[in-house]
Amino acid sequence: MPISIRDVATLAGVSVGTVSNVLNRPDAVSASSIERVNDAIEQLGYVRNDAARQLRAGVSTTVGFVALDGHNPFFADVVRGAEHEATARGLAVLHGNSDEDAARETLYIDLFEQQMVRGLLIAPFGDVTARLTRLKARGIPSVLIDRFSGDAQFSSVSVDSVAGGRLAAEHLLERGRRRLAFVGGAFDIRQVTDRLAGARSAVDNSTHRATLEVVPTHALTVDEGVAAARRLLARDRSDRPDAVFAGNDLVALGLLQGLIVDGRVLVPDEIAVVGFDDIPFAAAAAVPLTSVRQPSALIGGTAMRILLDEADDPGRPTRQTVFAPELIARASTGGA
Repeated sequence: MPISIRDVATLAGVSVGTVSNVLNRPDAVSASSIERVNDAIEQLGYVRNDAARQLRAGVSTTVGFVALDGHNPFFADVVRGAEHEATARGLAVLHGNSDEDAARETLYIDLFEQQMVRGLLIAPFGDVTARLTRLKARGIPSVLIDRFSGDAQFSSVSVDSVAGGRLAAEHLLERGRRRLAFVGGAFDIRQVTDRLAGARSAVDNSTHRATLEVVPTHALTVDEGVAAARRLLARDRSDRPDAVFAGNDLVALGLLQGLIVDGRVLVPDEIAVVGFDDIPFAAAAAVPLTSVRQPSALIGGTAMRILLDEADDPGRPTRQTVFAPELIARASTGGA
C-alpha cells in the first residue's frame, strides 16, 4: 500500500496541513516542523504525487513530445534542444517514438492528453488534426515539428525540405552527375515527398541532359539503404545511377555500406552519395557523407518556446517558422 501524506503527518506528529505546507509553502512553516516532516518522509520513503497536485493546480510541469523516428539521431537532437529550453523554465519533457506507426502515434497523443501535459510537440506521421484540435479545446496547445502547417491551424517549426532537395540535386549536377536517383520512402511521409519534389525541380530546370529515377524504400533506415544498394548493384554498371540522393542520412549510410563493402563500388568516383539531416555520424562515416543540414537543436528549442508562449497565452496567433537548409559537402561527392 503506498505511503500517504497522512502517514507522514502521523509519524511527524503534525497535521496533514502542516505536511502540505512543508511540501508546497515551506516559508509558512517553522524550521522545527520542516525538520520533523522531512525526517518522516525519509523514514517512510514517501513520494509526492505531483500528477495529482498539478491537476488540482491546473498547471502541469511536463510537456509531451512524439517523435516520428526515435532511432534517427536527428530527432534525438531535436528533443535535446526542446529539453534545454524546457529545463530552463523548470519543466520536464516526456517523449515517445511513434516509429512511423499511426496507431502508436495515437496512443501517445491520448496518453499525453490523459496526463494533461502543458503542451505537445509532435513530428506527425498520420493525420492527427482531429486529436490535436481536441487537445487545443482542452487548453493543451500543440506545435508541429519538421512539418509545415499549411492551414496555420497549429504552429509549426520546420526546414524547407523542398529547398533542401533542390540543394542536393543541384550539388550533384554541379559535380557533373547526370543519372541521379532518389532513394527513400515511405512516400506518405511529407518530408520525403518534399525532398523528392525539390530534387525533381532541380533536374527538370537544369540546362544539362539529366535524369532522376526513384528507388523507393519501406522506411528511412540503414537496413533499407543497404537493401537499396543491393538492388542497384544487381544492375549492369552501365544501368546504374552515377549519383544518389538519399531521403535521410540513415538511408545514405546504409547505401555507403552496401556500395562500398558489398559491391566494392568507388564512392564518389562511380557513384556520389548525398544524405539529409547531417547527423553526427555523417562526418564520421568511412567516406564522410555530404548532407543537407537541418538545425535540429534549434528546431527543438524554437518549437518549445512557441509552445510555452501559447500555453501562457491561449489566444496568441499561430506561427509558422521555416529554417533554410544548408548543404555540407564532404568526400562522398568529392568534397567542398
